[in-house]
Amino acid sequence: VKLLTDGMLLAETRGDKLLKGYDTLIVDEAHERGLNIDFLLGYLKRLLPKRRDLKVIITSATINYERFSAHFNDAPVVMVEGRTFPVEVRYRPLTSDTDDAPMYRGIVSAVDELRSLDQEQKKRRGDVLVFLPGEREIRGAAEALRRSHLNQLDVLPLYARLSASEQQRIFHPTGGDQRIVLATNVAETSLTVPGIRYVIDSGLARMSRYSYRSKVQRLPIEAVSQASANQRKGRCGRLEPGVCIRLYDEEDFAGRREFTEPELQRTNLASVILQMLDLKLGDIERFPFIDAPDRRYVTDGFRLLEEIGAIDDRRHLTELGRELARMPIDPKLGRMVLAAREHGCVHEALAIASFLSVQDPRERPRVAMEAADFAHGTDAHEQSDFLTIVRLWDRLEA
Repeated sequence: VKLLTDGMLLAETRGDKLLKGYDTLIVDEAHERGLNIDFLLGYLKRLLPKRRDLKVIITSATINYERFSAHFNDAPVVMVEGRTFPVEVRYRPLTSDTDDAPMYRGIVSAVDELRSLDQEQKKRRGDVLVFLPGEREIRGAAEALRRSHLNQLDVLPLYARLSASEQQRIFHPTGGDQRIVLATNVAETSLTVPGIRYVIDSGLARMSRYSYRSKVQRLPIEAVSQASANQRKGRCGRLEPGVCIRLYDEEDFAGRREFTEPELQRTNLASVILQMLDLKLGDIERFPFIDAPDRRYVTDGFRLLEEIGAIDDRRHLTELGRELARMPIDPKLGRMVLAAREHGCVHEALAIASFLSVQDPRERPRVAMEAADFAHGTDAHEQSDFLTIVRLWDRLEA
């Protein structure tokens, strides 16, 4: 059995080597519909007629099983009930959406309501997981809870820019205070917060979307799909019956799209096209994706590859394009590194490209921001923020 998650290396598909020696393939967390998952499923669609002996199992918590089944010639569907408890859903729509203040008041009111419920049922106060779209909203909600009339609260923000030690606090309850974990959609599937009895859902998330007009990958705040909302709800039904308070009305929920759009339909496709050309998988517009990408995004991806010299005017890979295809980073960053080779500054370009590929490594703990700024100031370069990163790399390397 070979288990493949979203982080699989697509290069393994070269020459159908991916599954040699295996008779069963498990594709896990397929509902997240990342680029690699959709790529893999299209590849399997082509491979299965050649490999009649191969068994493929696709697993997911909130999968669009009818669409997946149809894609694989009406494959059988097996429904497995997980170990879950009933979750009561309560709709508490906000009075206004002109700013964030009503949302913060709604969260405080919801926590108060859940406390009253515990009191009525003579239970200890249950821990609460609150879903919010981003860091700014998490900070605002944390401040509103700390200033509220509610006492004995342990407010625990959870977002990417927090230091590792601050993020780990959610796994280590302290004292008898009621834990209120304020998180982004990372807590939907990627991370399980232990001991949660209640969920408060803002119904919002930041969604990565590429604009082919402005050539920018944006992170607008959007209403989550029904599948995501139900996934959030299920986070409080793992240990005992739970309650999910949604800060929007039932009509709003019913009008939302059923499933989240796959990443393939909302991202820059240059890297996807580059991999397909390198692996000789044929025309992207004829590849058997479950959900085909927008033709405008395909055209934009080809245009970018032509601009950086990865393809010629007949859309064939150049030698430079083959090099880029083997670099596990965005093609634009890869092009920077290859150009640096010609100008004798590969060391510096590698540090900068690496920095642009990951979360900022310079941690700024909320309680020590000034001290962090002072410490980071030792690397500051008067001419360029990029050269500041090179100095930081050199200091850490030394």
